[in-house]
Amino acid sequence: MNIAVVGTGYVGLVTGTCFSEVGIDVTCVDVDKKKIDNLKEGILPIYEPGLEELVKKNFKAGRLHFTTELTDCLDDVDVIFSAVGTPPDEDGSADLRYVLEVARSIGKNINNYVLVVTKSTVPVGTAAKVKAAIQEELDKRGLDILFDVASNPEFLKEGTAVKDFMEPDRIVVGIESERAKELIDRLYKPFTMNHYRTIFTDIPSAEMIKYAANAMLATRISFMNDIANLCALVGADVNMVRRGIGSDTRIGNKFLYPGCGYGGSCFPKDVKALIKTAAQNGYNMQVLQAVEAVNESQKTILFEKLNRVLAGDLKGKTIALWGLAFKPETDDMRESTALVMIDLLLKAGCTVKVYDPVAMDECKRRVGDSVIYARDMYEAALEADAMLLLTEWKEFRLPSWKVLQKTMNAPLVLDGRNIYDKKEMQANGFVYECI
Repeated sequence: MNIAVVGTGYVGLVTGTCFSEVGIDVTCVDVDKKKIDNLKEGILPIYEPGLEELVKKNFKAGRLHFTTELTDCLDDVDVIFSAVGTPPDEDGSADLRYVLEVARSIGKNINNYVLVVTKSTVPVGTAAKVKAAIQEELDKRGLDILFDVASNPEFLKEGTAVKDFMEPDRIVVGIESERAKELIDRLYKPFTMNHYRTIFTDIPSAEMIKYAANAMLATRISFMNDIANLCALVGADVNMVRRGIGSDTRIGNKFLYPGCGYGGSCFPKDVKALIKTAAQNGYNMQVLQAVEAVNESQKTILFEKLNRVLAGDLKGKTIALWGLAFKPETDDMRESTALVMIDLLLKAGCTVKVYDPVAMDECKRRVGDSVIYARDMYEAALEADAMLLLTEWKEFRLPSWKVLQKTMNAPLVLDGRNIYDKKEMQANGFVYECI
């Protein structure tokens, strides 16, 4: 079976690589020539555990190909996955220009039946626009070529994306024809042999499922952050509260961890897009508007705590940041709390020293030389007046507090992910603040 995957970003590259791993012939397409040339050399545009080895292995085996031209493989493929970016417009809606460009390119060049599957996260109604764009180009050519469209949203978690794809807890596919269903069944059979669930729906429902899932997870995070802030005011321990409500089987314990705000490529963008979709249909998503507001406020909470502890005297202080990525096991800094913190600290007149195990290059790309890049977490904290933990990387969990006591200007730690024990911190002589 031959397929094409258009877009070699996070979703497209993982999708194409994992399909090639089970024996499918995959051509990954991207207009960025440098990215394609790098991929042929085994140089990946993203950091994702286990992905680099699979790319190199399947490229060498001849199952995974890279090109800048979709027409190179169009006559030979059964399925085309569209996994191009859908960045938010200024009004929060998803920008579909790249999705529709792919659709028009397909319509201009196909000569045989093909199933076009949207893998990108897109608003309800996008598949209909894709179908219309393809048909419009076929009409211009005066051709009557059959094709199908489908929606197959991804549920990959950065840091465990390869495992999530190879061992999915569910596969959601929106279809319109039996022929499309048969192709999808055949394509995903290697991943469903252990009875993983494939859920077939109509296309609008599949498009909505992705947004609704991310919006629900974002809601749980913002809810717990709101509860955490109230706990701080009334003297309750949010970790005990979390355990107490998480033991209720109707609630469960996942995504109930308070912190300094969520980020990444999915939650912020998808919440905004869902709010915008509702507005376009005359409906006001009051809960999600609150979720978004709480999260934006939560990204500044460590700065507010720092300002309070230092009595507003921030100018000239050296502040260490441990963690830059929006979460562990990725170099993704999109919508990360670190970007907000760096901006606030620099505006307050602080010197900012940063360290992250994998996101240093991405930080340099985003903020340049406005911060000091340390070689490790201890160098970042050297002569610092405070250390702020923003990302819960494993290597940050058990640092040498004795070393930090000796090398920091002041023993002040602000824990944005609640990974340290308050009593232990105080016993080691630290002033400790958490969420």
